[in-house]
Amino acid sequence: MLDDMVEEIAEENVVQVVTDNASNYVKAGSMLEATRPYLYWTPYAAHCIDLMLEDIGKIPRVRNTLKGAMFCNGYIYNHVGIVNMMRRFTNQRNLHRPAITRFATSFITLSQMHKQKNNLRKMITSPEWNNSKWSKDAAGKRLTSTFLQERFWRNIVFALKLTGPLVKVLRMVDGDKKPAMGYIYESMDRAKETIAASFLHKEEHYKKAFEYIDARWDCQLHRPLHAAGFFLNPELYYKNPENAMCAEVMNGLYATIQRLVPDLSTQDKIGEQLDLYQNAQGLFGNPMAIRQRDKRAPADWWSAYGASAPELHKFAIRLLGHLSLIILLGGHLHQVSSTRKASETSNCRRASRGFSLIDEEIEEDIGVSEDDGEEEVLGIDVDDDDADEF
Repeated sequence: MLDDMVEEIAEENVVQVVTDNASNYVKAGSMLEATRPYLYWTPYAAHCIDLMLEDIGKIPRVRNTLKGAMFCNGYIYNHVGIVNMMRRFTNQRNLHRPAITRFATSFITLSQMHKQKNNLRKMITSPEWNNSKWSKDAAGKRLTSTFLQERFWRNIVFALKLTGPLVKVLRMVDGDKKPAMGYIYESMDRAKETIAASFLHKEEHYKKAFEYIDARWDCQLHRPLHAAGFFLNPELYYKNPENAMCAEVMNGLYATIQRLVPDLSTQDKIGEQLDLYQNAQGLFGNPMAIRQRDKRAPADWWSAYGASAPELHKFAIRLLGHLSLIILLGGHLHQVSSTRKASETSNCRRASRGFSLIDEEIEEDIGVSEDDGEEEVLGIDVDDDDADEF
């Protein structure tokens, strides 16, 4: 089926075939790469990152926190009277923010609960709660006990510090604002750096989570395409050329050139023209090109300013803009071409598998509201005293 779809579109028009991570798709993707030497098979990035969240959810401290939070959430939403009471204390805000994937939903719900920490505690210590029938049954007492435990709230922050940066990456790869190809490599590195910083680089707190992240990254997401996309993203390359010149990135770049460009003379021309890009010569050094490195989508930037390096220009647009992309999710095939709008591409992905991870209504990133007076759980502003609690 995959091979027939490639044949219909023409292999030279296909950059990659994307599937979810089911074992049968992995085998089919490997077979496709073997028979089609000038395209890539890659697993769907959002699915891979969601599996990282699932793995982190197996860490005992995180698993127990999720279990306690889901009990509280379930008990509240199973009683209309408690839901109405809660909304009076939370200014009509809900705890449950559904996303289509199970594990994203769980951690988003944790975040919402933490944002309402003070209001939830006010509720279960109020006369309205104490005089209600729910405060007297066993489950209601367990809810009260859980919300009054400082350890419960510390564990929520612990879980969100491990997962918040990954949810941000999920939001990026499944969203419409940025094409993921040029950003996912750097975004995963930054997510790990953020997690480590949130614990003041005390490795014992995040070592197991990093093992899970690295295992999924190395065997599923770490593809030459992503390294090449990072190198050819002007916003990221010119900001820190040293990072883009490391052996891992350069190996990925050259591997991608060799696989996507069958003609050897064209490969050599691209290699020569890389110097122009790296040294910002020709149109790459035009003042407008410099100003717009971080203002235009990478493919659009290359369309506007890549003419000084015609072969590299064509290759970069094909890679970053995806001349043609085949998506196989949930057993359904979809062709997505560069002529379709980003929103249409995203909607195709959502409809085919339901991997939309965060409601468009959620305006805030996963974190603690300023009103709570606590550290930002993504680890951007970590208070030393709070970090020591972990």
